Amino acid sequence: MKEKLVLIGNGMAGVRTLEELLKLAPEQYDITVFGGEPYGNYNRILLSPVLAGEKTIDEIMLNDEQWYADNCITLHKGKWVEDVNRARRIVRTSDGSEASYDRLIIATGSNPFIIPIPGNELDGVISFRDISDVDSMLESSRKQGGKAVVIGGGLLGLEAANGLMKQGMNVTVVHLMDTLMERQLDKPAGALLKASLEKNGMKFLMEAQTEAILGTDKVEGIRFKEGLEIPADLVVMAVGIRPNIDLAKKIGLHFERGIVVNDTMQSFDPRVYSVGECIQHRGETYGLVAPLFEQAKVCANHLAHMGIARYQGSVSSTKLKVTGIDLFSAGDFHGDETTEELVLQDPGRGIYKKVVLKDHRIQGAVMYGDTIDGTWYFELMRDGTDVSDFRDKLLFGQAHLGDSGHGDDNRVAAMADTAEICGCNGVCKGDIVNAITREKLFTLDDVRAHTKASSSCGSCTGLVEALLSHTLGGDYSESPARKPLCTCTEFTHDEIRAGMKEQKLKTIPAMQAFFEWKTDNGCSKCRPALNYYLLCQWPGEYRDDAQSRFINERAHANIQKDASYSVIPRMWGGGTTPQELRAIADAAEKYNVKTVHVTGGQRIALYGLKKEELPQIWGELSEAGLVSGHAYGKALRTVKTCVGKEWCRFGTQDSTQLGIDLEKMTWGSWTPHKFKMAASGCPRNCAEATIKDLGVVCVDSGYELHVGGNGGVKVRATDFLRHVETSEQVLEYAAAFMQLYREEAHYLERTAPWLERVGLSYVKEKIVEDEVGRKALAGRFLYSQKFAQEDPWRERAEGAEAYEFTPIKRVG
Repeated sequence: MKEKLVLIGNGMAGVRTLEELLKLAPEQYDITVFGGEPYGNYNRILLSPVLAGEKTIDEIMLNDEQWYADNCITLHKGKWVEDVNRARRIVRTSDGSEASYDRLIIATGSNPFIIPIPGNELDGVISFRDISDVDSMLESSRKQGGKAVVIGGGLLGLEAANGLMKQGMNVTVVHLMDTLMERQLDKPAGALLKASLEKNGMKFLMEAQTEAILGTDKVEGIRFKEGLEIPADLVVMAVGIRPNIDLAKKIGLHFERGIVVNDTMQSFDPRVYSVGECIQHRGETYGLVAPLFEQAKVCANHLAHMGIARYQGSVSSTKLKVTGIDLFSAGDFHGDETTEELVLQDPGRGIYKKVVLKDHRIQGAVMYGDTIDGTWYFELMRDGTDVSDFRDKLLFGQAHLGDSGHGDDNRVAAMADTAEICGCNGVCKGDIVNAITREKLFTLDDVRAHTKASSSCGSCTGLVEALLSHTLGGDYSESPARKPLCTCTEFTHDEIRAGMKEQKLKTIPAMQAFFEWKTDNGCSKCRPALNYYLLCQWPGEYRDDAQSRFINERAHANIQKDASYSVIPRMWGGGTTPQELRAIADAAEKYNVKTVHVTGGQRIALYGLKKEELPQIWGELSEAGLVSGHAYGKALRTVKTCVGKEWCRFGTQDSTQLGIDLEKMTWGSWTPHKFKMAASGCPRNCAEATIKDLGVVCVDSGYELHVGGNGGVKVRATDFLRHVETSEQVLEYAAAFMQLYREEAHYLERTAPWLERVGLSYVKEKIVEDEVGRKALAGRFLYSQKFAQEDPWRERAEGAEAYEFTPIKRVG
């Protein structure tokens, strides 16, 4: 028999909890929902566009009545719950309706704060919280030349003022403080916002304290403490919200500012859970969407009797779009006498950035106009990264734009709908925007589930997040500090790796059992990650699981747009021989290769091969001594070189031989993401060593080692690691750096964002300053290579995994 679950409150937090619960345990409960409004669940964030005439009510509806019917949920619209008998477990409404429960969720949200002044009960005094308020404002706006006063210069007040202006009203915003949106902006940013809004016709009365609302039966004006009076046909109070704890008070549920809940979203009554704006968790209350949805996931996890999720609070950054202006804030951006401020201000372009530092770590940031790097600043703040190594560049933004997962929400807005965002899955901007609006998506995981964007290599994650921010506007907030590996688990990459090592977990099923995976088989995000982590930690014991790899790695070749494959043999340090060239040419002719191409990594690529042809061509290339170039893998790709001192008159060292030695030491190694190296024979740097994951620049006195470069969508120059004197030292440092990256970076994290996350000083501490630790890292890398340097092409040419290359059935 099903348990009975009752939800009080038909808003975004409560219904999101039901959605999460239906994913985990769709048959566990008979569900009843009580909502005070005569609608399904709608997106309150988008009330502003409805007021502005940009959207309709139907367009902001998240769960219409059919959704409740489809999921066998009983919905009571327009019914306010007046009492709960917790002893008998019965909910009673204002019209006498009753419903019994085994578990109860209270999600009563918040109430708008109405200033306790004379006249606040007059007709024409309203808040801005629901559809009814929007209807009242639209009705008032039909009066020709009507005057509206919005009390409150926060986000909600400015959005209300903007909507009323678009409806033709003359609008004045009254704000008690001297800065607009003082919770999100500091004074310079607030001043920029005010000046921009004034240009659009919005009027302001700053540092004005309302004394009374004037009128007999209906609003006629407002009087301020200093005696000023202004006329008004409509007064909108947008001065904040308070958790709605009226019901909790009445039924004896423990509350303070909100309903007090623990880390499982459980109240002091173990059968009663609570989520959303009505709760208080560890002394904090929340009003943004991201924390509310986190709470919903945790609550659903426990209602489904899984019992592993914990809500530990949210430290969210906030991206806002106020009347078309991009804003960002996170953390403590005001600072004090113990902090430092880095400020960039360009009034001509309408750009302002401030980063607050303490002990070389970001404490907070505020941005106006150009919010490109908001996500990056938040990640640095969240991870406690020491920014002293790139402090001089901090205000100018993250270098590895796009290619390493960094979003650009200003430029992404200007992209055509046909612009490709996710190259792995061929998803365009228009596909993502349409999915967000049509399917009512809010989070990155939602977008991944519906469009597949950002679900493969992850490099477009920042762009997808930027589209979410741009499309949702007003109340979109970034993901919280603690990000699980994927939706199958509540644990992070670091927690999973640490647990695997401490508990000596050596198979994927063992890891899923220990960490109580939510799904039987995992997903396309977690299985490749778990496979890599096991392979890295237990190189001599773990057997690689091919079915937990992406298609290119399973097939050991890159699949192309027409479903054919490319083959790129390895050429040590970019060099080759006449014999190897003949073997490549003969194979290309024999298999009718459509395109032979010289790559940027000094290799020769053969395009247009059928999958079933791969083992055959690999066998012939193997006979000539050629091995896989791993151009398809999260692995060592290439070591690019110049001809060095053997031929070049500027060469200082034998960079060609050094490149060959580096590649022969590192080929076959699996890494969190693709890994590229280069060795340049002199500071002219013909091999482009300073945009590689690891680069060597030869000088007269030895070798300069550089790390963390990126040559993708946006170039990131490497950071200088150190100078060494011998080629043997180069090999040791390269092995140690690769192993540190292999052991500590998250799967699908390039060296550039990893280095910025942990800091160059940390890498130097581990590799440069700790000789014993460096040698141990290098030793672990070389040990793992004993098991990695088996040519997968030769093995498959000899019959290994033949099923992967054999057609199931030929059609036609």
